[in-house]
Amino acid sequence: MQTDNKNYGPWQATAQRMAFSVLAAALLLTAGMAQAAMYRWVDGSGRVHYTDTPPTTYQKSGGAEMNRQGLVIKRTQSEAQRRAEAERLAGQKQIQAEQQKQAQFDRALTQTYTTEAEIDLARDRALEHHKLVIRGAQTRAEAVEKNLADLRNRIANIENSGRTAGPGLTEPLAQANRESQELKRTIQNNEEAMEKVRGKYAADKARFHELTAKP
Repeated sequence: MQTDNKNYGPWQATAQRMAFSVLAAALLLTAGMAQAAMYRWVDGSGRVHYTDTPPTTYQKSGGAEMNRQGLVIKRTQSEAQRRAEAERLAGQKQIQAEQQKQAQFDRALTQTYTTEAEIDLARDRALEHHKLVIRGAQTRAEAVEKNLADLRNRIANIENSGRTAGPGLTEPLAQANRESQELKRTIQNNEEAMEKVRGKYAADKARFHELTAKP
């Protein structure tokens, strides 16, 4: 067979380029298929699905992205998992904040007091203010009660005579009653405050003992 040597060279080069292009395209297609992802996800009924594309609910339901060999290359948490993780992290942050606060309190406690007796002394000083307020309120309450008794007696005498007590007696009576109730609230509030003070210093003393007790 006679071959035109002039045309054979260019034709052979063209054929080689075409074959190389086809081979390269096939390799790229094969590589793309090998790298293409699959998605494993669970629907609302608990059924497991495998798809080439993620579902529209993927961000909510979560799932796993896998390669063609079935190996997981990426996981996406579900909405519930993200919420649980956020709550877990918030809980850890809260614990760390409480631990830091406790550490600061412990440092302040040991820097303020050197003995448990000093804590007792500080407690007594804090209680003294409330004791003074209570004593003052009690003294005033005694005077108010005497005034109330006198006003009630005078009003009773007037009413027993068939007359009606005027505002000169009823208004002071109402005012004295209001003051009596206010004094009672003052006494009660300060007694409750004293209980809180005792509780606070008792807790401080117990913690101080824990921090300074020798093993």
